[in-house]
Amino acid sequence: MNNNDTILATEDLTREFSGFVAVNGVTLRVHRGSIHALIGPNGAGKTTCFNLLTKFLAPTRGRILFKGNDITSLEPAEVARLGLVRSFQISAVFPHMTVLENVRIALQRKRGASYDFWRSTAVLKQYNARALELIEDVGLTSFVDWLAVELPYGRKRALEIATTLALDPEMLLLDEPMAGMGHEDIARISALIKRVAVGRTVLMVEHNLSVVAELSDTITVLTRGSVLAEGDYATVSANPDVREAYMGVGHA
Repeated sequence: MNNNDTILATEDLTREFSGFVAVNGVTLRVHRGSIHALIGPNGAGKTTCFNLLTKFLAPTRGRILFKGNDITSLEPAEVARLGLVRSFQISAVFPHMTVLENVRIALQRKRGASYDFWRSTAVLKQYNARALELIEDVGLTSFVDWLAVELPYGRKRALEIATTLALDPEMLLLDEPMAGMGHEDIARISALIKRVAVGRTVLMVEHNLSVVAELSDTITVLTRGSVLAEGDYATVSANPDVREAYMGVGHA
């Protein structure tokens, strides 16, 4: 893979906690324009690795490169401004505001006018047009006037994705997007992720292996903090080491 194909890369990414090595020398290459899944059994280091990539944790050693630039020492907000945005963390959903108001605030923040509630009607209408487009993109048009707190769980996740998309990310990081969802919501959010991935790169941590199989171009399997296997779903699911690592672990 040449450098132009790689949007996010790590070199020897390592994180220790009081002598315990949670992430151990992980080298990762995420293709531009792909959906890349990070999976592994419980305790594999997925969450720690994700927190390192999104700058919520600092590595003990190693480097993180985004579009060829070293972002290892940057803060989460700085990384988000570069176009690497973590959904459900950076995105803020205000429970007692409507769907429209939530997306509009995210658009205002993107344009450097965060929380400017006193803006003129003309300016707010400018935000409204784009906000309504994003709301339609995530399938929430019929919920536009609902308060966020009143939304069903899966719809709330869709709103969180809309507020993330308002920041116009080049790369979207999804932290267990299917957690706590029923079958209907899983199908809806899977379809949504597939849609929003067009023209973007997506990296996700996900436990639901049927979702991983359906959506992912590349899968990296972690176990005990290290990369165990990598490839498409057919490759990693046939790997005897991966099968052993998942033995006795629920796959749904």
